[in-house]
Amino acid sequence: MRKTIDFIFDFGSPNGYLAWKVLPGIAERTGAELNLIPCLLGGIFKATNNRSPMEAFGEVKGKLAYEALETKRFVQKHGLSKYRQNPHFPVNTLLIMRGLVAARRMGVGDAYLEAVLKAMWEDGQKMDDPAVVAEVLTAAGLDAQALLAATQDPEVKAELVANTEAAVARGVFGIPTYFVDGEMFFGKDRLEQVEEAASGAV
Repeated sequence: MRKTIDFIFDFGSPNGYLAWKVLPGIAERTGAELNLIPCLLGGIFKATNNRSPMEAFGEVKGKLAYEALETKRFVQKHGLSKYRQNPHFPVNTLLIMRGLVAARRMGVGDAYLEAVLKAMWEDGQKMDDPAVVAEVLTAAGLDAQALLAATQDPEVKAELVANTEAAVARGVFGIPTYFVDGEMFFGKDRLEQVEEAASGAV
């Protein structure tokens, strides 16, 4: 039976970007369905008393330098040469995450996802500035005015909140998190395990 990989996602996570670039290949190789679930990382952190690696490990000697090395290795292994750390990081993603929910409701979710990921983690755009977001969406051929207006729709807001609360209820504490047959995996360094689970190898 075809398996599903649930991917808990927020644009604000650089590891979320890196994981997303690898996941489609895993889905293709295993025949699994890839189900991206928009959530608000800030909401997950607040609900679980978690903090970003920069905050949690900033005073641990050598820790962040090693994280940077691990990211460099991952980028090289998977040929993700377009990846750049966003100079505006951390970025408040509330607007663009609501925008993703709205875009999916409007049938343009895939185009929106790729445009915003590129802007955030390849082009270094300040994606918590509505004017910048509008420029990015327009350049991608999307209706920026309609999408930004839809971010204020109570149903869009409620869906993002509900997704976030449901993720926390499943045990999610950060991003990237994945579920295969209800089993949770966390971090880009768990993608091999995700592939094994999706292929039925474990």
